[in-house]
Amino acid sequence: MPRHDRFLRACRRQDVDCTPVWIMRQAGRYLKEYQDIRKAHSFLDMCKTPELAVEVTLQPIRRFELDAAIIFSDILLPLESMGIGLEFSDGEGPVLLNPLRTREDVKKMKGVDPEKDLGYVLQALEMTRNELNGIVPLIGFAGAPFTLASYAIEGGGSKNYLNTKAMMYSEPAAFHLLMEKLTDMVISYLNAQIKHGAQAVQVFDSWVGTLSLTDYREFVAPHMKRLFAALDPAVPHIHFAVGASHMVELVSSAGGDVIGIDWRTPLDEAWNKIGHDKAIQGNLDPALLFGSQEHLGASTEDILEQAANRDGHVFNLGHGVFPGTPVENVSFLVDLVHSKSRRS
Repeated sequence: MPRHDRFLRACRRQDVDCTPVWIMRQAGRYLKEYQDIRKAHSFLDMCKTPELAVEVTLQPIRRFELDAAIIFSDILLPLESMGIGLEFSDGEGPVLLNPLRTREDVKKMKGVDPEKDLGYVLQALEMTRNELNGIVPLIGFAGAPFTLASYAIEGGGSKNYLNTKAMMYSEPAAFHLLMEKLTDMVISYLNAQIKHGAQAVQVFDSWVGTLSLTDYREFVAPHMKRLFAALDPAVPHIHFAVGASHMVELVSSAGGDVIGIDWRTPLDEAWNKIGHDKAIQGNLDPALLFGSQEHLGASTEDILEQAANRDGHVFNLGHGVFPGTPVENVSFLVDLVHSKSRRS
C-alpha cells in the first residue's frame, strides 16, 4: 500500500498495510533545520510567511517516514484577527495583550473572514499540497473554542484557569456568547482550510481537561457538537482533548471521526469507551522519547498490542513532541510502529 494512503484510510477505519504514524508538533524545535530558520525569523513571521511555513511543514516529512504532514501554524492566530493582541516570547510562550474579562469585551470581538484575515495560512496549505505532490496527506487544524476562550480570558496559559471559570460561573451568558463567536470562527476557518487543500482537520482542545464532566456538558459540548456538525464531511475530522480521560465518552459524543487521546489512559480502555465505530489516535507519552530505545520500544509495542491491529488506529504521541527530543528516537519510533504493526 502506498505511504500516502495509510493515514486517511485509518481515519476512515479502512484496512491498512501497517499502522500510520505522525506526531503532534512534528515540525518544531527539536529539529536543527527548524532551529536554523528560527534564528533568522520570529515565530509569528514564520507562521505568516507562507514560504517559511511550507518549508517547516516539509522538514519532518523529508527526515522521517511519517504518514501525514500537518501545516505549520498556531492555534492562536485567529484571536489576533478577532482583535486580541498577540505576542510570542521564547521564555514565556504566547501572551494575549488585551484579555477578555467582561461581556462588553466579548461583544467587541470582531468576526473573522478566513480568506482575508488568515489568507497566509490558506496560501501555505495550497503551496504545501503542491510540494507534497501526493507523498502524504496534509492536515489542517484549529484550536477548540474552549481552549481559545481560555487563552483569551487568561491572557496566556494558566495553572488553574480561575478567570475562565469565574466568567463561566458568574457570567454564563457572556461565556456562551464567547463560545458561540469562537465556534463560528473555527467552523469557517476549518472549512476554508479544507477548501484550500487540507485533507483532514484536527481540533485541539488543549485545556479542556481542567473541566469537570458537568461543566463540559453545560459549557462546551453544545458548541462542539455544532462545530463538528458544520464541518465539510469530505475529509476526516480529528477531535483531540487533552487531560479528558474522565469524560472521553462525552468528548467523543460531541463529534469527530477520530478521537485523539493522551497517555493518561490505556488506549484499549479509551477505545472501548469511545466505541469501535470511531477511529482513535494516540497515545505515547512524549517524555518517553527522552528515555532509552529499549524502554521506548516496549512502551510503543504495548500501545500497538492494545490496538491489536484493529482498523482505525492512528499512532501518535499523547501530546506534542518536546524541544530537545532526540531526533534518533523519533526515527526509531516511526520505523518501529511500521514494522511491528505490519499486517501479514
